[in-house]
Order: sequence, then structure tokens, then C-alpha cells
Amino acid sequence: MTQEKMNELEEELKKLKSEGIPQIAKRIDEAKQMGDLSENAEYHQAREDMAWAQSRTKEIEVILENAEIISPKNDDNSKVNFGSNITVKTKTGKREYTIVGAQESDPATGKISNESPLGQAFLGRKKGDKVVIKLPTGEQEYKILEIK
Repeated sequence: MTQEKMNELEEELKKLKSEGIPQIAKRIDEAKQMGDLSENAEYHQAREDMAWAQSRTKEIEVILENAEIISPKNDDNSKVNFGSNITVKTKTGKREYTIVGAQESDPATGKISNESPLGQAFLGRKKGDKVVIKLPTGEQEYKILEIK
């Protein structure tokens, strides 16, 4: 993952530990003081929120323990690499993609994972190359117009 994503995860973890979990614990305590827990919706919701927060905390810790920082190789724009911003042409028009790590992928914003079929197909390709991907709906052809 990039250093930027690692910093983002570290900040999320810090917030969960310093603000999120203590606030949820306070909500649970307040709900307990209301009496009958079997019909206390606030208590049950707070317990679910706590389970999510603790699970997310553990997930982030595992990610950070196993993360490897990969610096984008933007100095060589002759080939598509991790961190490359590319413009491609499809039969429906032009699209822009950024090749990122799996944790950073967000296809809706054009960030595709280097581990995804599309990301893997682009890696190592050059400007002008045509890339054909087999999709459930048929084949999709991409032509690399620009690498930044």
C-alpha cells in the first residue's frame, strides 16, 4: 500500500481507540442504567456498534502489521506500474484509472487494484497497447492513451 493509505489507516485506528470505543462504552453504560436490558434498543445497538468497532480495530491492526509500503514509480512513464495514472479508450469513451494496492481500491473513483484482473492486465503495458479483458458480459477492449 502507499504511505498515504497507511497514514489514513493509522489515523482511523487512533480515532477508534481514543474516541470511538470510549464513546460507545459510555453509551452502553448509560443504557444499562435505564434498567431492563432485554427490551432496551439503545443497549443492543450500542453493543452492536462496539462489536463493529472492536472488529474494525483488529482488522486495521492486522493490515498495518502485514503492510508493505510501495512507492509509486512515477519516474518511468513508459510502462504502467503501481501508482501510475492512465487514460484508456474503450468503445464507450475515455476513462482514467490509477493503479493502487488492494486496500486502496475504489473502482467508482477510478482507483483499481494492482491485484484485480483489470489492474494486472494493465501492469507492464505501454502507451498505445491494446488490452482485452474477458468479462461475464463479453470481452472489453482498452487502448492505453496516456501514462502519467
